[in-house]
Amino acid sequence: MLPLSVLSEAVIRGNSERGRFAPSPTGELHLGNARTALLSWLWARKEGGGFALRVEDIDTPRVRPGMAERQLDELRWLGLDWDGPPVFQSDRLPRYEDSLRRLSEHIYECFCSRTEIAAASAPQGDEGPRYPGTCADLTRAQREERRRTRAPSLRLRVPPGTVAFRDEILGDQALDTQQLVGDFVLRRGDGIFAYQLAVVADDGAMDITQVLRGADLLPSTARQILLHRLLGQREPRWAHAPLVIAANGERLSKRDQSLSLSALRARGADPRQVVAHLARLSGMEAGDRASPRDLIKLFSLSKVPQTSVAIGALPY
Repeated sequence: MLPLSVLSEAVIRGNSERGRFAPSPTGELHLGNARTALLSWLWARKEGGGFALRVEDIDTPRVRPGMAERQLDELRWLGLDWDGPPVFQSDRLPRYEDSLRRLSEHIYECFCSRTEIAAASAPQGDEGPRYPGTCADLTRAQREERRRTRAPSLRLRVPPGTVAFRDEILGDQALDTQQLVGDFVLRRGDGIFAYQLAVVADDGAMDITQVLRGADLLPSTARQILLHRLLGQREPRWAHAPLVIAANGERLSKRDQSLSLSALRARGADPRQVVAHLARLSGMEAGDRASPRDLIKLFSLSKVPQTSVAIGALPY
């Protein structure tokens, strides 16, 4: 494993900007998801860049039939568009296999269950327990013995050090790989590719230069930067927007049916009112109604609040 200090960007950034929004079709989009999609779109369009839509549907046991099509329709209802047809991760499995082959010298087999990891590890907030490295140094004989009873997951052997990057909303960040990251899964024991690997492989292949998402995914950034570097890909610019939360202070989830785009649309909400409300939550004053294109001239990442914002009473 190369020391972190020599892992560097292998590709120089070009002038063409390209953003993306990547929903998972496991539940309905809520207003927090809609705000992330809107901000991602505005960042790309403000800089004259392209915008891609990627459906992250590789966790097949959790995918709900027909949900991807509904999500795409609701994004169009808001007035968002994208360049080219949507990309479905389920169509890109060979690309992820290729990425695993390229990372093979940095990967080891892990036979631990989630229960075993939780029992041996201290929790790390929303990221769950940090893997203690139980299988990192198994001998060949030990691996062969354990394969008889359990299919292994594949983990990346993470080098010690600090991953530093500039967040376009939250400012300079530095994440310690040993305390906060640890060796993480690239492919699960059931054969499903992990989010961390798939998103990096896709962002590289799709020439994504801007990644804007919720601040709950900030801890994933160090993992993804490491993978970009090991795969020889340029690293995108990062922006993590603090979450939109409910009036009671809890984060929104796909279980909040009353705040879903589907529910708002069903009760006759004007999408221009929804967009204007999301704009206000993001530091833009756009009146009572606005289309996404109306907001381009008002948009700036510097206006996005650096703390969570409450959804408040719906004006529609």
